[in-house]
Amino acid sequence: MWKEITEREAGRIGPYSFANRITSSRISSLQLSNYKEIVSPHRGSINSLQVDLTEGRYLLSGATDASAAVYDIQRPSIYDGTGLVAKHKHIFVIDKQHEHGHKYAISTAIWYPVDTGLFMTGSYDGYINVWDTNSTQVVVNFKLPGKVYRAAMSAMATSHMLIAAGTEDVQVRLCDIASGAFTHTLSGHRDGVMAVEWSTSNEWILITGGCDGAIRFWDIRRAGCFHVLNQSHTQLGRRQPLLEGSSINKVLTSKSSSEGSSIRPRGLQKRTVAYTKQSSIRNQGQGKGSVKQRLHPGMLSSQDRATAHYGAVTGLKVTEDGMYLLSAGSDSRLRLWDIESGCNTLVNYETVRLQTSKAIQLAVTQDSSLVFVPCMTAVKAFDVWSGKTSLTFRGHYEYVNSCWFNSRDQELYTGGNDRQILIWGPSKLVSDEMDDKRRKGQIPLLDEDNWSD
Repeated sequence: MWKEITEREAGRIGPYSFANRITSSRISSLQLSNYKEIVSPHRGSINSLQVDLTEGRYLLSGATDASAAVYDIQRPSIYDGTGLVAKHKHIFVIDKQHEHGHKYAISTAIWYPVDTGLFMTGSYDGYINVWDTNSTQVVVNFKLPGKVYRAAMSAMATSHMLIAAGTEDVQVRLCDIASGAFTHTLSGHRDGVMAVEWSTSNEWILITGGCDGAIRFWDIRRAGCFHVLNQSHTQLGRRQPLLEGSSINKVLTSKSSSEGSSIRPRGLQKRTVAYTKQSSIRNQGQGKGSVKQRLHPGMLSSQDRATAHYGAVTGLKVTEDGMYLLSAGSDSRLRLWDIESGCNTLVNYETVRLQTSKAIQLAVTQDSSLVFVPCMTAVKAFDVWSGKTSLTFRGHYEYVNSCWFNSRDQELYTGGNDRQILIWGPSKLVSDEMDDKRRKGQIPLLDEDNWSD
């Protein structure tokens, strides 16, 4: 770290490069925190974790004992006897004893994206409750046909307040907080839906993964899904950069303006041909005398029955830039998809064992370089593009179900069947420890001595 500071002082690296290096260094040193601890009030498995997106301060958890709890992860409740470990107790907890509490296990607990005044819980009792954080009372609830496996809200939505709910029913339902009613029913899956995820680049795009092994893309402004991922449709590595794509578009534009010209750049010839083929398919049926019409992908039986995994899709996570999708399945496979092309990127992730009977919660770093995956009793961090294991976190005594990465503090939170919520943080600097001790009065200030009154 001191090397980066020296180079920054000398002006050899820019501010953004300096920040990225420090962040990467902190992430690479993640370990079980020995100075920060969460006191869990849950008496069942932890199924869901999320830190609020506005302040990055409050952690929300949901468990199988039908309880949900909120913690302040920046301001500790108490310190242990040595004064070195900060313990964070729950601010409040909602359980079965609450008049509007859930009867069965809470499978998902999420914050309202733009305000910590509301949070949502989904349960196996078939209800999604929207809670007022200050009064801990239910503002509105939705009754769904079956167990709620997963629920999600768009973090970038400005035009709607929709909760996407995946249940054991084959249909995905969108619940509107503003009206308290269902606005959409999305049909296409042939079995229950265990994973739902909103796009991080478009507030109207929803991605769902079902027990039928299919991953479907929906534009909620239109009827039917517009794409179904197929694991046999592949591309090797990343897509071409945007600048290169724009140059191709310029070539095509100049070509169309000057008819009869057959001159193309050599390096772009093959890609240009492929692009023109796709554009000809798009324009098929629009020319004079054509009778064929391009069918909606959801209407083509071969594409509609495509599968992304040989088994249920148990987890989905879109990268922060909105360009790629990570999926986990009961076939113990982890796959990376290019959202734009809909292709499997063929990244060969190292062998893992994943849970097959319930949904799991994945997490990614802000720069989308690492993905954190619950692998039975451990959590593994994989390099997104090489597929190699970068870090392995072992601390839980039973299966891990959920994880959440806090990009502000570079901390990882994990919850499992052992009822514990563990914090994995970067190694603490000596200067930080000295500041803590001075704050607690254990070390005298620089202008004080030990012998005078």
